[in-house]
Formats: sequence, C-alpha cells, structure tokens
Amino acid sequence: MGPSPYTGSESMHKRCPSGPAVLPCEKPVYPLSVEAQYPAHWEADVVLADGGTAHVRPIKPEDADRLRAFYSRLSEESIYFRFFGPRPRLSDREVERFTNVDYVTRVALITTIGEEMVAVIRYDRIEPGEAEIAFLVEDAHQGRGVASVLLEHLAATAREHGIQRFIADVLPANAKMMGVLRQAGYTAESRFADGVVRMTLDLTPTETSEEVTAAREHRAEARSIARLLTPGSVAVIGASREPGGVGQTVLRNLLGADFTGPVYPVHREVRAVAGVRAYPSVTAIDGEVDLAVVAVPAESVIGIVQECAEKGVHGLVVVSSGFGETGPQGRARQDELARLAHSYGMRVVGPNCLGIANTDPAVRLNATLAATVPGRGRVGFFSQSGALGTALLQRVAQRGMGISTFVSAGNRADVSGNDLLQYWEEDDATEVILLYLESLGNPRKFTRLARRISRRKPIVAVKSGGTPAGHSARELRLPDTAISALFQQAGLIRVDDIFQLFDVGQLLAYQPLPAGPRVALVTNSDALGLLASDACVAAGLEPRPAVNLGAAAGAAEFGRALGGELEQPEVDAAVVIYMPPIPGEDDAVAAELLRVSHGSAKPVLATFEGHHGVHPSLAVAEPGTRPARGSIPSYGAPEEAVRALAHVTRYALWRAQPVVPPPELDDVDTARARELVRATLAGTAPDETSAAFAQPGPKVEIEASELLSCYGLTVWPAEVVRSPEGAVAAAERLGWPVVLKVADPEASRRAGTVRLGLTGPDMVRHAYAEFAEQLGERVELAVQRMAPQPAVPTVVGVAEDPAFGPVVSFGLGEVTARLLQDQAFRLAPLTRDDAAALVRSVRAAPLLFGEYGYPPVAVAALEELLVRVGRLAHDLPEVCRLDLDQVLVGESGVMVLGARATLRTPAGPRIDGGPRRLT
Repeated sequence: MGPSPYTGSESMHKRCPSGPAVLPCEKPVYPLSVEAQYPAHWEADVVLADGGTAHVRPIKPEDADRLRAFYSRLSEESIYFRFFGPRPRLSDREVERFTNVDYVTRVALITTIGEEMVAVIRYDRIEPGEAEIAFLVEDAHQGRGVASVLLEHLAATAREHGIQRFIADVLPANAKMMGVLRQAGYTAESRFADGVVRMTLDLTPTETSEEVTAAREHRAEARSIARLLTPGSVAVIGASREPGGVGQTVLRNLLGADFTGPVYPVHREVRAVAGVRAYPSVTAIDGEVDLAVVAVPAESVIGIVQECAEKGVHGLVVVSSGFGETGPQGRARQDELARLAHSYGMRVVGPNCLGIANTDPAVRLNATLAATVPGRGRVGFFSQSGALGTALLQRVAQRGMGISTFVSAGNRADVSGNDLLQYWEEDDATEVILLYLESLGNPRKFTRLARRISRRKPIVAVKSGGTPAGHSARELRLPDTAISALFQQAGLIRVDDIFQLFDVGQLLAYQPLPAGPRVALVTNSDALGLLASDACVAAGLEPRPAVNLGAAAGAAEFGRALGGELEQPEVDAAVVIYMPPIPGEDDAVAAELLRVSHGSAKPVLATFEGHHGVHPSLAVAEPGTRPARGSIPSYGAPEEAVRALAHVTRYALWRAQPVVPPPELDDVDTARARELVRATLAGTAPDETSAAFAQPGPKVEIEASELLSCYGLTVWPAEVVRSPEGAVAAAERLGWPVVLKVADPEASRRAGTVRLGLTGPDMVRHAYAEFAEQLGERVELAVQRMAPQPAVPTVVGVAEDPAFGPVVSFGLGEVTARLLQDQAFRLAPLTRDDAAALVRSVRAAPLLFGEYGYPPVAVAALEELLVRVGRLAHDLPEVCRLDLDQVLVGESGVMVLGARATLRTPAGPRIDGGPRRLT
C-alpha cells in the first residue's frame, strides 16, 4: 500500500443531521454568475518534487466529468480520510457544488496532468479572515509534492481576498496531511476534540515559510534538470538517412560519444538509420524512453509532443527551428509546445537549440549538433544561442578545458539558466558555472539564486544587449549599468565577451582564489612586465615591482623567482610571463613553475609563449579528465591575464565577506505603512468579486512624509503657499532662515526655481514677487526652513521594476552628476554592506569623504537611510516609485528635503514572489 493521501475533511458535515455521507445540508449551490469571473492569473505550470511537471488552475463547471473520473480512481482509504466515512460515488448535486465556486468565498484549485485531474484543494470562508480547507490527491500521485504546491497556491489566493487563517479538521490517523500542514512553514496550532485534530494555520508569510518554499523549488527544479541530463535512454525523432541532416547528426553524435543507454532512431518510413534499428513512432518503441530529441519540421512538433506524452517521456530537446524567432505564428506554436509539454509532465530544452551534453563516464551523453564536445571537466556551461554554441564548445576544447555538462537553451521556451543554476548547485562534478545569456526570463530569481550559489561556486556570465526574437523573456527596462550593479551585488562575475568568459573560467577551474589584490609579477621581458604592471593598476590591483629575469632566464631562475614571491606575505597572486625570444627550455620552465606552485594557496597564472588555455606542459594530469586543479592557465597577453585575475579577485573579496542578512529595524511600523497604502488605494483597487490583481490599478501620486515616518525617516517640514503674506507666515512658523522654491517637484529641477537663505519678511516678499513675475501669479510655492550647511546634496530613489522587483538607486544631486547619470543601483532589501557599496559605487562618491575641498559628511547616516528605504521598498510592492529629492548629507546627519511616492495596486505577486511556478 502506498503512503497515506494528503487529504482534509469537510468538517461542516458534523452540523447536518444526515451525517457524514452527505454534504452540508444548509449550504446552497452557487452557480457561476457574471460576478464570478474566472481568475486566469491563478493558473500556473509547476515542477513537482520528483522533477515532473503539472498544471494548477481554478476549477470550472465543465470539470464535472473530470471530477467524477478522478473520484473513481481513489482508494477507499483516501475517500475515508477526506470525508470521514465511506462514499462510493459523488452525487450530481455534490459534483455541482464542488465545481461551481465564486472564486472569492469559495475557491477550489485542481492539478492536472494531461487531461486528467490528479488533485484538488479548496477553501470555504466561514467567517471574515478565516476559511476551512480540504484537499485530496489521487493515490498514484501521492508523494510527488502535489499537496504542498497546491497549499502554496491556495494560500496565495486566500491572501488576495483577506483570509488570514486556514482551518482543517484531520483524522488522527492521517499523519501525512498533518505533516504537509506543519511543514509548510506557517505558524500552526492544533487541538484534539470530537475525535478529530483541528489545525489552524496563520497564512502570514514567515521567514520559515519562505525558506521552505525556496528549498522545495530548488529540489524540484534540480531534479527536473537531472532527468534531462542523466537519461537512461534516448529517442531521436526525425533521424533520417540524409547525410548531414539535423536528426542524423544528433544520432551520430550520440553513438559517437558511446552513450551508455539504448538509442532509438524514429522515422516514419525507414527501418534503420546509421545502422541502428528505427521505429515508425516513439510509441512503437519497446522499451522506456527518458529523453526525446525532436528534429522534425516545426509544424509537426506538437503532434510529436503528444506521442511522447503517451509514451511517458520525461523530457524533450527540440532542435527544430521555425518557432518564436520567425514571428507571431511561430511564437504561438512555441507557447503551445511549452504548454502541452508541461501539462504532460515534461520539461523542454529549446526549441531552436543546439542540444545538451553530459561528460559523466556513467552517461556519456552528446545529444547536440556539435561534433566537438570537450572532455570531462569541472565547468558547467549554459548557452542560449544555438549557432554560437558550436563555436563556444570548440573554443572550450581548444583551450584544453573540460566540462561537466552543457545545455543550449535556444529560444528558452522552458528550461532556462535559472534551472541549470539549481542543478549545478548540487552537482558535485561542477565547480565553476559559465553562462552565455541573451535574455533573462526571471531576473529577480536569477539574482536570488546567484547570490546563494556564488557563495560556494563561482558564476561567470556574458550578458548580451537586447532580447533576441523568439525568446520567452521580459523586457529589461533598467540601464545596462544597473544590471551590472545588480549582478555584482549577487556575487556574479559579469564579463564583456566570450573571450573573457573563458579567460576567467579557466583561472577559476584550475587555481585557488586570491586572498587580496596584491600581485607579484615574474617576467623575462621588461616591456611585458611594464604592460602587466600598468594593467594591474588600471584594474584596481596592487602590483609589486616586476621581477625581470632577462631574456636568457631558464627553469632554475623562474623557479627561484616565483618561489620567493609566493613566500612573501604581501603577495596574494602571481602572474608569470614567459616569452623567450628563442624557444628553448619550454618544458623545463613549465615543470619548474608547476613544482613551485604545487600546494600553494595563492593562484598562479601565466602568459606562456602567448598560448591560450592550459599549455600541455603546464597541465596537471588526472586520469580520464582534462587538466586537473593545480594546472596553470595561460593567456595570449599579460593584459588578458591581469584582467581575468582582477575579475576573480573582486569575486574572492565579495565571497570572503560574511553573509549578513538585512538588519532588523525595531522602530519600523510596517503595519501602519500598509494601512496607509491600503487606505490611499482603497478607491482604485478591483472589486473582490472580480479577478483581483489580474490587472494593475491606476497610479496615485502622494507626498510621502507620513509613509517615510513609518520607517523612521523624517522629511524636512515645508508648507505650500499661494501669496506673499502666506509665505511670510509660513516662514515665521518654520523658523528663519528659509528657502522659497517652486512646489512642483518636476519644475523645481529647472534652474532658477529656488531662492536660498531668506532671513526676513522683506526678502521672502521680494523672492515671491520674482517668482510671480517669472512663472505667473497662480504659481504654487513652498517655504522650507534652510537646512544646516555645509552639506552634499544627494538623490535617493526606488523603482518597482517589472523584471527585477524593487530597486534602490542613489546618486549625487549636483547638476553635473545628474547630467552624467552617475547613479548606482541595488536590489531591495539592503544589507548594511549593500548600502555601503551603493554609496561608494558612484563616481562622485569622494565628495562625501572629504575630498576636493568638501568636508567629510555623515556617510553612516546616509547608509542607514538607504537601508530603511530599501526595507520600505521590500515591504510595499504598491510603491512603484519613490523619490527623495534632495537628501542633504551634512556633517552630523541627513535631511530629506522632499519626498514623493507613486502608488499602484500591483497586477499580482512580484516576479519572484508568491507560490512556485514555472516562469
């Protein structure tokens, strides 16, 4: 017998005289009406615990027959746990009640695989803020994590409608359901009465519930990729006899790599391809098929997916083109491919991709179009470009690097870099991750994963500009400098081109991380030593005087010089330049460099006769693999070596910093802030009987002083006036001296809209008259007490980016800094280290630290303000924009002179918020 089902009770049955065999006798059936709009935004494709996929959606009246069929497949035990008694079938009235809900007070979500319903969860609101839940999972699908996914999604829908608690009555023997409820991470209470355990779940997200969700997401997505990369068998669909054909190329590469499992060519007409028996369809194959490589015309792919679903294939690699890259019709075909595959439990690599590879000797998978796949190594490699992927693999092989696994995602209809990060995090064979990215499907999730994984394994990425046609990805609105800053915050090494990608990758693959920026230079060329030294300075490294051994230096001289430098405590890394005018002792010099550097905790890299990659003489041999750790990577020029070392040094310093979460701020009143936002948006939010949050609400702009006060921030008081005497009266109340300025924040940025240092009534009247003459009698002006001087003007902002979520920006308020767009960015919430890095990232930062004639100012107070603004941005997704303009940073503190916020009811959870879903 399988595990107990994750089920709940319909506890209302205890109130009906007819007993547990009947539904609540007083509850009416709620037929769907115009008001009960179907909430399509609740639909989601999800990855289950075993790596398979399924579809979650609200139940509909037309699901009646699907519900009956689902119920007929349940065991007696499952039915007993759900209804507290036997119930051989559902009556028509019960089916009608279960499938007709109003999506507000009564909600039901179902999980489907293919056309079949395999699970259902529902809630009925029993009083304001509280609902009773019940769920049921088909016996054949228990233990796959279906219940935990459904609970996450139902909790999210409940919170949309103001429900804070779930109540579930559970039979004591139903340990599985109690486990699901307790392990969700929410605050749970239980008590025993009347023969049942009543469990209460507080649906307020907690740190524990978020950690549980992230851990389940990680395990599920990692397993889904493992099923693709470690198949027991592969079918090549579209493997023709045509020489050079796409299908035959993949088939020959699979056979040439000596894949450890059976390979099945599929062709409608021929009996054999490349000497291997062929099958007319994938369903005609005798054995199981784990992975299908699809190489048929685009218009035939959907039919192939349905055949693969019937066969029970776990994953698809679609190398066929003719999808999103061809226009709207192809994009519709691509979306249908992903939708259909997910509905039947399959992940998809592609379409329009190069394929996948795994060099593990237990697998030996080359399901790609590339004839050259590097040997076994410790680098995981992801490329979105199919055409470029072949060249990239050749480049890896030429450098002598090895890979653990390779995935080309093509149009990225499904499997993305995020999925591979989840897999490589747990893959012991992968120590370094290289990414060639053309688009980002879920950028906030990408940075979240990178920040976690980079603590253990370095990630190096090339991000090209723009989003190619056909990619399933969101448009990035942030400037490229902001994206680089957010990658840096996550510990990700972003490089400019594919040459740097491999330059940095080979250093990480073979050498230890440096402890700091101090670099020793050992060379046999004075000119090359100077180039290396200059490159170090330009890259932010600290070079020691180069040790120039002269053109005639041999192995002994290089060995002594390198050994002496590595022994110095002031050295963190060494660059060796060996460019003899006449080749001579190459092997001997290389052997000596390997001997001296062996076991050193300091990285050694070289420019060895201009060789790119690991020179054969500098490789540490390891049976069955490419060069092993301890091999010395070589670069074509000293500048290339230094550039790679600088990237790795910055990463090493980031990684060495302790992991510190965002600080707890005791004086923050998040509840009051949320109530302020709710009250402001009360007239703009969708009615609860409509599809709540399906569309964003209208924008509302407010003065943000009260909102900021909830986060311990005070805006320098100001009063809007409409007459000279009103301005004088305001100045008397605020205290002299004062500033008179245009009230409109946009207009105030123009020159001539501020008068400073007004010390008396006559000066205020005169300034007011000047504004009236310049801008008209009806102009609105603001009076504000003059802030203490000297102070450095800065600008702080928040933007709710649709791809990255809440982003905090910082820059100086000087006109020149604004014109040059000297801004820095970080994702919210901010740690104190994030805030410190944000301040120091702008080019004009020295003005805050007492340079260029400015006095040093209260940078610590500025960093505290940034932390608090980041907390506000994280807490309140309704704040789509916040501008603190200006923030004066003085010698003893900060003064916020003005703050405006734009609020908007969001269209749903943030891109990386809410329950798990494939995005």
